[in-house]
Amino acid sequence: MTTASDGMTYNPGGLSKPVVEPGAFMFAATALDHAHIDGMTTALESAGAQLKYVFDPDANKAKSFQAKFPHAQVAESLEVILDDPEIRCVAAAAIPSQRCELGLKVMDAGKDYFTDKSPFTTLEQLGLARKKVKETGRKYMVYYSERLHNAPTYYAGELARSGAIGDILQVLVMAPHRLSKENRPDWFFEKKFYGGILTDIGSHQFEQFLHFTGATDATLNFSRVENFSNPVKPGLEDFGETSMTMNTGASCYCRIDWFTPDAARSWGDGRLFVLGTEGYIEARKYLDIGRPENGPSVLFVNNEEEKEIRFDGPQHFPFFGDLILDMVNRTENAMTQEHAFKATEISLKAQEMADAARA
Repeated sequence: MTTASDGMTYNPGGLSKPVVEPGAFMFAATALDHAHIDGMTTALESAGAQLKYVFDPDANKAKSFQAKFPHAQVAESLEVILDDPEIRCVAAAAIPSQRCELGLKVMDAGKDYFTDKSPFTTLEQLGLARKKVKETGRKYMVYYSERLHNAPTYYAGELARSGAIGDILQVLVMAPHRLSKENRPDWFFEKKFYGGILTDIGSHQFEQFLHFTGATDATLNFSRVENFSNPVKPGLEDFGETSMTMNTGASCYCRIDWFTPDAARSWGDGRLFVLGTEGYIEARKYLDIGRPENGPSVLFVNNEEEKEIRFDGPQHFPFFGDLILDMVNRTENAMTQEHAFKATEISLKAQEMADAARA
């Protein structure tokens, strides 16, 4: 597992476990506004997909991407990608407020869409995407990387859903990030573009709440956002928190912030805690603070055992192979469309609640 000084450039890599034959599944990358596109591309390729094209209106971005993925052809336009019948999926990391419009174009062209989180910045955009999915039968999938591309969190989720700690009563997530202001583009600090901290980073946490608890919806109890420490960037929210009750009865809380200190060897000391009726789980997602020799891990105890599972070295991330097979077979084994949409729906409503409280 690789480490990065900020989450924007973090690419977990992973073991190669192809699920299709070479050349059987072609995809393209576009809208290179967030460096998460590197992790998305790496993960799809590791699962057997073949990158054919890259396109961005900024030619320098396309050339920089091609330097990392030299087998990709630089397309002259988005239309080249959309008109190519070989392309099955378009992966993109556009400015968040522009992700929906791009997704609608991709689905209208008969291709599946795989976007960085957050997939929307408004509930109106979500409504348009829901309608387009029904109309076209295409997928609008989301890169919720904090579970899907993080081995401890993924493992912890499967462990919780297996019944190993009984019924899930509570899930807590702490999601600190390093701001690295000097590395961020201008749009990152404008709320109309990124949507708010709960809409953006929060979408990761709400996806985890749904997955770990097995819930299909939630009631918001409390939601708050603040700009505590960045007055020169008034559009930035550097702190957010939300409490909710899932429709399974489980209690969930997340804290999201941009306060990772400089001495931390990772961009964020993400932690997840799951309480069940018969045990509990902790996931140390990226590092084990104070123990430099120890990497990410899951700590687990129930009525039969107490153990630590370490995640050193390259890991396998099953979601991406399952997603490719879902796009080939028109199944929903990696993630249901409703789950992907519901996570962002809750995040958008949490942001609205927090915004109303500040008004």
